Amino acid sequence: MSEPDPSRDSKSIIALDVGDKRIGIAHADTSTRIAVAYTTVEVDGLEFERLREIIAELEPSIMVVGFPRNQSGSPTKQTEKTKAFAKQLDRFGIEIVFQDESLTSVLAEKYLKSLKKPYAKAEIDSHAAAIILGDYLEINFGV
Repeated sequence: MSEPDPSRDSKSIIALDVGDKRIGIAHADTSTRIAVAYTTVEVDGLEFERLREIIAELEPSIMVVGFPRNQSGSPTKQTEKTKAFAKQLDRFGIEIVFQDESLTSVLAEKYLKSLKKPYAKAEIDSHAAAIILGDYLEINFGV
């Protein structure tokens, strides 16, 4: 009897760290369960076209959207903006789930600083998306 092939049932997942200036994007596959910072998209009116291209390239079955809250867990102004943005993602016909994004940008910047190399603000956003996705994978796929 042969072992089941875990890659056969593998799903591609992307995560978005939605901001006012940029959207950080990370990618993972449920077979490897490793979240990787992928890219950022500028919020300039063309962000949904660029997201369409990324979706066509990565073919995700799930889109994880970072859900902002303040330290007490209450919604913020950014929470409402993120909900409105996520509603517009419905056009892609992909399952959308929210994942808490508390302190992910802080953790991402701390990680980048630890590399002792120069980095751009956009890298913080894509690494924050990777942390969001890593948290989602851990909760839902037992990483």
